[in-house]
Amino acid sequence: MQKAACGAMGLMASFLVVIVLFAALPGCTGDAPRLTFWVGGAPQEVDYWEQLVIGFEKDTGIDVEIIRQPAATEQRKQGLVIALESGRPDPDVFLMDIIWISQFVQSDWLAPLDSCFGENSLHPRQFFPSVVDRVDRRNNRYYALPAFLDVGLLYYRGDLLQRHGFTGPPATWDALVEQALVVQAAERRENPGFNGFVWQGAQYEGLVCTFLEFIATHGGGISIDGTVNVSLPANEKALQFMQDLVRRHRVSPANTYTEMKEEEVRRGFQRGNALFERNWLYAWSLHQRPGSAVRGSIGLAPLPHLPGAETAATLGGWHLGISKTSDVKDQAWKLVEFLLSHDTQKKLLMKLGWYSCRRDVYQDPEVQSQVANIETLQQIVNHAVSRPDLPYYDHISRILQRYVNDCLAGKHSPREAITAMQQEIDRIEEIYGSP
Repeated sequence: MQKAACGAMGLMASFLVVIVLFAALPGCTGDAPRLTFWVGGAPQEVDYWEQLVIGFEKDTGIDVEIIRQPAATEQRKQGLVIALESGRPDPDVFLMDIIWISQFVQSDWLAPLDSCFGENSLHPRQFFPSVVDRVDRRNNRYYALPAFLDVGLLYYRGDLLQRHGFTGPPATWDALVEQALVVQAAERRENPGFNGFVWQGAQYEGLVCTFLEFIATHGGGISIDGTVNVSLPANEKALQFMQDLVRRHRVSPANTYTEMKEEEVRRGFQRGNALFERNWLYAWSLHQRPGSAVRGSIGLAPLPHLPGAETAATLGGWHLGISKTSDVKDQAWKLVEFLLSHDTQKKLLMKLGWYSCRRDVYQDPEVQSQVANIETLQQIVNHAVSRPDLPYYDHISRILQRYVNDCLAGKHSPREAITAMQQEIDRIEEIYGSP
């Protein structure tokens, strides 16, 4: 039996049934409340969500209308913001990028989920605490739960490392540069377009993710303790290293800061044109497809770090929430339970390569036998770092993107870039208040 608030949801649902029956009488008009699920992404991803929902409808008898959102993340967010801000009953259930949750909670758009948790139902303890407690919990209440997990990591060509005398992937950044220089020089004799290390450096959100990883693995970070502080010596050192990869060591291509986003990086590596690649988990299954030049010859590893520092991986992924103004909250919770169940999460992993935040998925014998890198992934998740948890994060992100990208392009020195971004962040805090 569910707790009080979910019981209240049940009473509300019964009340709605009465209204529907009354509206169905001759002379009465009106539509029954409907359960809507807003979801975007690549067409094949949305197609699979639809397949899953068909199974839910058969199991529960609850009809679900899927509203397809655009593939572009910012367009998806804009559509949700407009709908939620208006207080409309739809959407009921929707996917949120991990960096939206703070703003959505602050705006009072999400229904708290705690009253729906029970001994025999979905519960946050089934997920990685490092994710749900850091991302989905605010003021001791849960407002979302993770649909799938993403982290940044290092892909490497094991065949090329072995061919050129290296025993494994690098643990430190100095070792990465050494290996990249040796292999790049040798491979360019046959392949002039070969690069030692490809990563996301274009001016967009992905650059913030790579920047956070570089600064964390250099012992730095973005401090939020009464104020947002990026002016750390370790951050300047990390930014210098990022610039050096492109401009001094030249193991990363010149178009790193003009063109390199996830897909540009993935395609270059998948064509056999790089030794190392920083990317997200989604790239693994694509690299293993027929026709891939790197199929069967790659491995995954935690990102390197400086001696004395630790590896780090920016935390990404999408989370499910229920609108505070949903008119079918009981049915919405049933859909969330279904989508985050062990069986559904296992299907998303096996079919789409989307890694779950449910811990029990990784104990499944079929997953253990068929999905590579499970142990490595869990090690990487334990070192995950989050982007700043701020309602005005979008403003901070744009500042970081601009100045880090300018530094990679040689327009600013690392010190100039760090100083300028701190000054702009201070002005943002004057407007919005300190965190």
